[in-house]
Amino acid sequence: MTDLTCIKLPSGTFAPADEASCEEAAKFKIGSAVRFKATRQRNYQFHRKYFALLQFAFDHWTPRELQDPKYPGIVPEKNFDRFRKDLIILAGFYDATFRIDGTTRIEAKSISFASMSQDDFDRLYSATIDAVLKHILTHYEREELEEVVLQLLAFD
Repeated sequence: MTDLTCIKLPSGTFAPADEASCEEAAKFKIGSAVRFKATRQRNYQFHRKYFALLQFAFDHWTPRELQDPKYPGIVPEKNFDRFRKDLIILAGFYDATFRIDGTTRIEAKSISFASMSQDDFDRLYSATIDAVLKHILTHYEREELEEVVLQLLAFD
């Protein structure tokens, strides 16, 4: 199995997009019939924008200090990874499974490039903004939050 990254040209044909793909494509003889499975790659810049949104929301989030009676003496800490997963769940992107004790476990869907299409990621981004505005940054408007995220990206 050979992996190639290609770009679509104005002529409607596809050409290798990088040096490694050019080297792989050169191994095929001229006129060879080759079957490809096309996967649209995710937009890395949009992925960065999503994480800028999450970081901004995380920085402005203050969790309530609660003592869990199941774990006396343990004080929970603010954690970005848990926060990210909880927002993905609040945005409606999760899987539900049964636990051994019969309760339901909700797991955030993976946002890895291999696990989520660009279209699904676009929907996740929009739904995450809705969740952030509803649960964390309640004094912000959507356009205002989008502008802040763009400004944060400009400083990267």
